[in-house]
Amino acid sequence: MLFPYLDPTIVLLIPAMLFSLWAQFKVKGAFSKYSEVRSVSGVTADHVSRVLLDKFGLGNVRVERIQGHLTDHYDPRSKVLRLSDAVSGNSSIAAIGVAAHEVGHAIQDKEGYAFLRLRNSIVPAVNIGSTMSMPLFFIGLIMGYTPLLNAGILLFCGVLVFHLVTLPVEFDASARALRLLSETGLLARNEVGGAKAVLDAAALTYVAALVMTVLQLVRLLALRGMRRD
Repeated sequence: MLFPYLDPTIVLLIPAMLFSLWAQFKVKGAFSKYSEVRSVSGVTADHVSRVLLDKFGLGNVRVERIQGHLTDHYDPRSKVLRLSDAVSGNSSIAAIGVAAHEVGHAIQDKEGYAFLRLRNSIVPAVNIGSTMSMPLFFIGLIMGYTPLLNAGILLFCGVLVFHLVTLPVEFDASARALRLLSETGLLARNEVGGAKAVLDAAALTYVAALVMTVLQLVRLLALRGMRRD
C-alpha cells in the first residue's frame, strides 16, 4: 500500500512551488515600486476606470471599493468593477494599470470574448472538481480502488482546463489595458512601461498556477501508476 505520507512524487511539485514564490516576489516588487510613482496627470484609478468604461458604453458597470490587497476584480454577474484598498483612489502608475486591466475584463464581457465566456461557464464544475478531486483520488489510492482514482484525475483535469483558459483571458485584458492607457493619454508614453511591468509580473502568477496544476496532474498519474493492490 502506498500512503500519502510516504509519497516520493511530492518532489515533482518543488519546481512549481519555487516558481510560484518567485512570481509572487515579482508581483510585490513591481507593484511596490510603481505604487511610489504618481502619474503625471494625477488621475486616480477610479477615474481611469470610469473614463474607460464610459468610452465603451459601459455606464451600467459600477466601480466599487473592496477590502484587501490586490483583490481587484470584475464581476460579470453583478456588472461591478471592484478596486482594492491599495488601488482605489490611488493615482500611482501601478494602481492605474491594475484598474485598466479590470476594465479590460469588462470590455471582454461586453464583446463576448470567447475565452472569458468559456471560463465563466465552467466555473461551477471547476469548483466541484477542485474540492472533490483530491479526496476522491487519495481515498481511491488508500483503498486500492481504481474507479475512484480515475474519477479524481478526471475532475482534476477540469481544474487544468480552467487554468489553461485563464491565460488568454488575463493576457488579453492586460493588452487591452496598456493599449487604452496609451491611446487615451491617461498615462504618458514613458509611464505605460511601468504599468506594463506591473501587469507582466501579475501574469506570471497565472503561469505559475498553470505549472503547478500540470505538475500536480503528472504527480497524480505517477501515483496511479505506482499503486499496489
